[in-house]
Amino acid sequence: MNPSSDLVLYSIIGVILLENAFEIYLSLRQIKVFKTSKKIPKELDDVLTEETFHKARVYGLDKEQFAVFQSIIAQIVILPLELYLGFFAYVWAVAQSWTGEIGLNSNSEIYVSCMFVLVLNCINFIKDLPFKIYRTFFLEARHGFNKQTPGFFIKDQIKGIIVASVISLPIVAAVVAIVQSGGDYFFVWLWVFTSCVTLLLMTIYPSVIAPLFDKYKPLDEGALRKSIEDLAASLKFPLKQLYVVEGSKRSAHSNAYFYGLWGSKRIVLFDTLLLNKGAATDEGLQEEDKGKGCEDSEVLAVLGHELGHWKLGHITKNLIIMQIHLFLLFSAFALLFRTPVLYQALGFPVGVQPILIGLLVVFTYVLAPYNAVINFAMTILSRRFEYQADAFAQELGFAKQLGKALIKLHVDNLGFPIHDWLYSTWNHSHPTLLQRLDRMQSSNTRKTK
Repeated sequence: MNPSSDLVLYSIIGVILLENAFEIYLSLRQIKVFKTSKKIPKELDDVLTEETFHKARVYGLDKEQFAVFQSIIAQIVILPLELYLGFFAYVWAVAQSWTGEIGLNSNSEIYVSCMFVLVLNCINFIKDLPFKIYRTFFLEARHGFNKQTPGFFIKDQIKGIIVASVISLPIVAAVVAIVQSGGDYFFVWLWVFTSCVTLLLMTIYPSVIAPLFDKYKPLDEGALRKSIEDLAASLKFPLKQLYVVEGSKRSAHSNAYFYGLWGSKRIVLFDTLLLNKGAATDEGLQEEDKGKGCEDSEVLAVLGHELGHWKLGHITKNLIIMQIHLFLLFSAFALLFRTPVLYQALGFPVGVQPILIGLLVVFTYVLAPYNAVINFAMTILSRRFEYQADAFAQELGFAKQLGKALIKLHVDNLGFPIHDWLYSTWNHSHPTLLQRLDRMQSSNTRKTK
């Protein structure tokens, strides 16, 4: 290394350490809240039992402590050490060697880049596996949320890495080819290509990729289906299909979402969102899950909130912001990626400047401060959108039901209602439960005056 590359390397490591130290500091603030908050907030006295409050507190504490441990190991210890030892340069050399060994041109940056991604995916998979196993079979299982068997977990992980590789390889090949042949304005073509791929994946993921991991089936005919269809029709929401996903085979956590572009959209409900009135069943729901989920009116309130995001243009606004953000990132990449010292800092020989490595360095490390500011701004915007969607659901007449649904989902998911203000401001894309209930109560009070 030369002094310039040393300076760049230590600067990158310094940024990584500083960013993660701040995240850990915020987590420690929240851990203190978990440890010291022993009293149920007065707003939840009537709906939250001491037992549930204690379970939520312990669950939140376990998750946050594990997150700190993982961050220290993966981001404070392993990642800086990898950068210092020239890990990416080593993996690139291995990829180049293996590319030649399987009969492909090892001088082709496209082939080597694809092999690099495959090797790196496998390494990252192995590095992440112990954390995934602990999170799934110890942390989540300890608190009653994990529903996966070891066999299901193994198949899930294998399918995950295969699908990720199948999707990423052609994208990587195209990105390298565009940069190589796109001329001085390659970043514009790269932006157009990435935007198209993003829209394509958003379109096909729920209907093509997600069913590889979970079973989807149409919502049964009945009162709930009729109510949802009537609600969608009243808002002119172009509903094409209603699905229920068997999330209970993976986790006891619940959710609902919609997807699809333009005039064809689908709503997906997790089976854990729907009220489970029975005992243990052959579907994988256990006795402990009896009574969990929401009443039909509460499900409608949740969907009213989700449809509010659509009606108020939040999805479109986020897409536009994302495209502007991508364009700025690619513009910065075009200005910086030919800087030799960036590659030498990571251990690459003089003259070796792989495009994929340049993309990684610029996006992840050089622009880290910019990304932190943008992420925080998007968090603030997301919270604003959540308040607006809540207000939309209230306007539909779901004020009482939405409040009950938010509380029920919070209880079912063992969400802890008390948060450190700085931790929450930085990390939570949604307002806290108490903030949302307070905003809805204030809105109702203003309307009655």
